[in-house]
Formats: sequence, structure tokens, C-alpha cells
Amino acid sequence: MQQKRLTAVLEEMKKSKIPQLIITDPATIFYLTNHWILPGERLLALVISTYGTKKMVISKLFPIEENLGVDLIYYDDVDDPIKIVEQYVDKDQKIGVDKNWPAHFLLRLMETIPYENFVNGSAVTDSVRAHKDSKELDLMRSVSKDNDQAVEQLSQLISKGLSEKEMAVELAKIYKNLGNSGFSFEPIIAYGANTADPHHITDDSTVKPGDSVTLDIGGVKNSYCSDMTRTFFYKKVSPRGQEIYEIVLEANKRAIEKVKPGVRFCEIDAAARDYITEKGYGDYFLHRTGHFIGIECHETGDVSATNTSLVEPGMVFSIEPGIYYPQEKVGVRIEDLVIATKTGVENLNHFSKDLQIIQ
Repeated sequence: MQQKRLTAVLEEMKKSKIPQLIITDPATIFYLTNHWILPGERLLALVISTYGTKKMVISKLFPIEENLGVDLIYYDDVDDPIKIVEQYVDKDQKIGVDKNWPAHFLLRLMETIPYENFVNGSAVTDSVRAHKDSKELDLMRSVSKDNDQAVEQLSQLISKGLSEKEMAVELAKIYKNLGNSGFSFEPIIAYGANTADPHHITDDSTVKPGDSVTLDIGGVKNSYCSDMTRTFFYKKVSPRGQEIYEIVLEANKRAIEKVKPGVRFCEIDAAARDYITEKGYGDYFLHRTGHFIGIECHETGDVSATNTSLVEPGMVFSIEPGIYYPQEKVGVRIEDLVIATKTGVENLNHFSKDLQIIQ
């Protein structure tokens, strides 16, 4: 077990008055054990308590040779793993469970334990994971440095006439050459009118002169994720396209400048959103300003108008304002990842944000 991380989780459990926790999320189990287990449809459960329980209930299909610092309780396909989990929880005390644990497992456990004893325990582990330690921050710096190189190399292919899908194929090769294990999310590569769709699904479109080009990409290295967006223009940029780009860039800068401990996330969102609204494009900024990131590309926590929690040192999140203007088939998003430091902010992305016209 990663003892410092486990201790932090146990302390958070005490604060939240949750004496026992059933952790089933593979990413959180990796966070605590430094070992990935992807159980598919089979039950995987790490049961811990403030009074010393450390048991992992796991299928025999996933044998573990290394010492994880936890008792491994194996079952096979003819066993009932819920009956095994029951042995390691106190049915008379509150039990925290992961928010994404499949209902068919939880409902089975509720057959013998009063439903009022169950609470969503994910807030405990989510809050701990939100504060990256020094090792995690170095891993985030490393993978983000790779992403700077990836967007530079990919942008050089825009003029080659490749379709969006073909660009995605080339991007996979780029990440492999950079030592990344794959995408942190399915890349969004969009040309022209497609850029006005913030979550466009990459298709067979090809680039045309005057198109805006969105490259929203991320890789995975050492189990940590990168995520960055840059918008380019091909051959030329219209007056409207240039106006929108400059507004989004300024919104991105204003939001980043706002980041420091003690500031509320809704204030960071407002720094970008209010400026875009002031410029007349508020109706075309269609999403929150950012999301937390780490082992998973989208972790719990966001930069939005409804998040009134405070920024704290070690938090890592995106700043990604955008304007999506279908009337003139143009969309612009500019995204950086940032670390909240003790005194302010560190930007993890260094690829230029100046408007670039690809010839």
C-alpha cells in the first residue's frame, strides 16, 4: 500500500464519520496500491476501516505476485463474492461505497445489511486524490511536456490533407514514439464547421482554406494523463474567426491569472465566462471552464459556476474556455492544465497560444 495515501484516506474517513469503506474503482485502487487491476464484470473490492481492516476481495483470474500490503481474498467463478465481502464489514456501522459500483453488487449486499447504513464514500477518496503529491506532480509535468510535443507534431500535419480520422491515427503513432501508452481520451480533431461542436466525434472530413482546426488531445504516461487544446486556422482566418480567437485567448489568460489558493472555483469560471459574455458571445460558451485531472482524464472536481469550493495547493485542473459559433462555422477552444501552487499557479502547457495560420 502507498502508506501516506492510505493514511490520508483513513483520516478523511474519520472526518466524514465513515468507519469503513468498500473501494471498487480500479483507479483509486491503483492510487492506493500502485497496481492496476481491471476486473471487467467481476467483483473487485478493497475493504478498509479506521479500525484496521485491509482486505482485497479479488477473482482468481487476476493473481497478484507482489506484496500490496493488503490481505488478498481470492474467489472463483462458482463462489459468491458478496458473501465474502460481507465477512469483512461491520453490518451495524456506516459503510461507504464507491459511487460507480455496479448496482447488482450493491443491491445484493443490501439484502442482508440495512440500506440506511450505506453512504456514498467516493467523496473521501476523491478529496484525497484531488491533492497531488510531489511525485504525482512530476508525472503530470512529464506527460504534459510530451503533449506539448504531440500538438506541435500533429499541427505540422494539418497541411498534408489528412482527414480527421487519419490525423487521429498519426497522433497514436506520435504518442507511442513519445513513450506514452495511449490516449487519455478519444482525441477531438475537428475542421471547419465541426469545430463549432465542442464534443465533435472525429470523422472523415478534410480541411479547407479558411477552416478553424481544433486539436483537443491527451496521452497517458506512467498512468497519468495529459489534456490540451489548441485551435489553428488553415491558409487564412476570417475577421470573425480572429475576433473569436482573441476573445477566447484573453478568457483563458484571465482564468489562469485568477488561480491561487483560497479562490473559489466559481470565481475562476467567472473570470473567463464574464469576459466572453461581455464581448457578446456568452451564449456560445457551452461548457464549464475546466475539470480535474490525474490518473483519470476527468476526475471529480471542476471549474464551474456551481463549484464554490476553494482552490488548494496540489490541485491539478484544466482551463479551457471556448466559443462555438455555428453561424460562421467556426469554433475556438484553448486549453491548458494548471497546478495550484502554494502562492499561485503553474501552467503545465507551454506550446504557443498565439494565433497560428497553417500554410
